[in-house]
This record gives sequence, structure tokens and C-alpha cells, in this order.
Amino acid sequence: MKNKGRQATIILIICNTFLFAIKISAGIMSNSLAIISDAINSLTDIISSIIIFFAVRTSSKQADEGHPFGHHRAEPIAGLIVAIFAGILGFEILHTSVFKLMEPHVHKIGIPAIITLLISIGMKLIMSKYFKKISHKMNSPALLASSIDSRNDVYISSTALVGVGCGLFGYAQMDDIAATLISFWIIYSGYKIGVQNIDYLMGRQPEACIMEEIKKKASAVAGVIGIHDVRAHYVGNYIHVEIHISLDQSSTLTKAHAIGKDVQRAVEAIESIHKAFVHIDPI
Repeated sequence: MKNKGRQATIILIICNTFLFAIKISAGIMSNSLAIISDAINSLTDIISSIIIFFAVRTSSKQADEGHPFGHHRAEPIAGLIVAIFAGILGFEILHTSVFKLMEPHVHKIGIPAIITLLISIGMKLIMSKYFKKISHKMNSPALLASSIDSRNDVYISSTALVGVGCGLFGYAQMDDIAATLISFWIIYSGYKIGVQNIDYLMGRQPEACIMEEIKKKASAVAGVIGIHDVRAHYVGNYIHVEIHISLDQSSTLTKAHAIGKDVQRAVEAIESIHKAFVHIDPI
């Protein structure tokens, strides 16, 4: 599974590098701000891909003396860096596009520019689905951020395509308007990715369905009379759980310990649960 994560990030870097090369070439030849903005977005994707590569590699390391609970926070940190890059890029494109709207803009748009954007849309659709699938298998917020980013890139390239298409029919300013719309979309996507990964870093409680599953699994263990004070929070992209179980006070210490271990194993068997800490209360 670790190798799949690394393989996915290498594919991400290669694809984004290819898309940047063809977009920047098409943007310079056509003098299209929308295509150049899309190319800059791909450049940011390359930087983000490299960050994600090292984050996935770091998060897969085993726990050590200095990091007894592992290195799972590496991926949300990478996701947050991706969000910051997206925000900076979005504001820069917005600034440039607004000033361009006030200036005469001459296009030399041709078929290569259209083909470049169509290739980008097709590749990003495939990448979005691929990284979404891998991210769910690995419980990887960094790869999920890449999936969301790839999906957003489809909208960005589509917007650029509309602007370029309008430019072919003499509506040159539509290219700059498209670039403005692209900037807003990039800013918004960066915000969404940032909020999600800040939640991981701040130890947000998992979704209600996961909390209910924790309670259900713990309650089903033989010997457990009741449960209370169930708390859980994210440690990076994995979850730590603290749970109190009520046992018959006449149970031997050995039996109580065995039941506690059964509860721990049952809870840790849930996908995305990394550690479960069980407290035993005799009643």
C-alpha cells in the first residue's frame, strides 16, 4: 500500500509536468492570459505534487522513539501547504486579470491552444478519479486533496476553453474574464482544502457515523455491560479513541483485562482507527 502511494505521487508529478509544458507553450504562442493562468496553476500543481510525495513517504514511516504515535500529521501539513499555494496563485491571477481587462489584448489563438485545453480536461478527469480511488484505499488526505485539485483543474481548463473560444470569435476580453473566474475558483478550492486539513491538524472529532460505529463495536464485545465517555479525535489522517467500558465488579483482573483488549481490538479493526485506549469501570 505504501508503494501504491508513492507510485501515485510520481504519476501526479509526471502528469502535471507534462500539462505545464504544453499549456505554457500554448499560452505564450496564443498570448492568452486564461491559458497562461492555467499553466501557472499546473506549475503550482508540480510543486504541490513534490510536497505530497515527501509527505506520503514520511507518513508511511513506522512510529519511533521521537514519534511514538507515528508520522500521520505529515499528510495534513502537505494538504495545508497545497491550500496556501492555491490561495497565493489565485490572488496573483486575479490581480493580473483585472488589470489586463483595462488594456487592449491581442490574441493569436489557434487550434493548438484548443487541443491543449481539451487534453488537459481529459487528463485531469482521469487523474481526479484515480487519486480519489487511491486516497480512499490509503486513507490519505494529501492524495484526496490532489483528487479535488484535479477535479477543480477540469473546471479551470473548461473556463479557459470558453474564454479562448470566445476570443476566436472576436470577443477578446472574454479571455481575461475567464482568467478572473479561474482565479476565484482556485481561491475557493484552496480554502476548502485548507479547512479540511486544519481540522485534521487540530484534532477534530470524526464524523457521527464513525462515532456510532465505535460505540456499536465496543458494546458488542462479550462481557461489556455498558459504555460511556466515548471520545475520538484525528491525529493527522488517523483517529485515536478513548472509551470507558463498564464491567461486572466481580470479574477477575485477568478477565477484565481480556475484555478490555477485546474492545481495543474491535475498535481498532475499524478503518481509519489507529489507536484505542480503553478504561475499565467496575459496576
